[in-house]
Order: sequence, then C-alpha cells, then structure tokens
Amino acid sequence: MKKMISVKWAGNLLLISLGLLIIFDTLILLNFLPSNIVWAGKIKDSATKISLLTLTLFVTSIFLVIIAAKIGYIKAEKFKKVINIGVWVIFVYLILNTVGNFASNVSFENLIFAPITLVLSFCTLRLAIEN
Repeated sequence: MKKMISVKWAGNLLLISLGLLIIFDTLILLNFLPSNIVWAGKIKDSATKISLLTLTLFVTSIFLVIIAAKIGYIKAEKFKKVINIGVWVIFVYLILNTVGNFASNVSFENLIFAPITLVLSFCTLRLAIEN
C-alpha cells in the first residue's frame, strides 16, 4: 500500500475532503441544502439539526487538525503519539461511517457518501501505517 499512494497525496486528499465536508455541513446548517440527506434522514427539527451539525463540524475540524499535523502542515512533535492514535481513530470512524452510509435508507448517502468515505478510509489507513 505504501507504494500505491504517497502520504502527502493521501493527506492532501483528506484535507480537501474534510474542508469540503465543512462547507457542505455549513450549507445544510444555513438551510441552503436540505437536512434530510445526512444523518440517515433522521433530522426532523431545527434543534436536532443544529446540535447534530454542530457536533459534525466540531469532529470534522478535529480530524482536519490531526491530519494536518500528521502530514506536517502543523508542527506537533510533542504530540506525535497522540496524532498517530488520532489517525487510527479517524480510520475506524470512517470505516464505521462507510458501513452506516451503505445501511442508510437515504440514497444520497448510499450512492455518494459511502464510496467517498471508503476511499477516505484507505487514505487514512495509508497515513496510519506511516511512521
């Protein structure tokens, strides 16, 4: 796997994808996109939407910082072990998210998000196995 994709390429793809996810979730939060295309279509009211999407934005931002630190955009030598554990946590999260997307009753999640999270899982695995 190390020869198939470089750490920098995998990391940059993850950073771009996480940045786009932040924009996407912000557009849903601001009512520019419908909220029924995320969270398996379970968002039924404004309060739920705000809490779930705020959580999503927070977690995505943490993931973005961890990935940026792993590939060297953020200097965090003191936290190298924490960063490495964080990358593995992101990998597990993305695998579980992929399974959830495939199991969702929302076709947008099945057809769009599931393949994307699967690819991002492999990119995260590439970062996780790097020293």
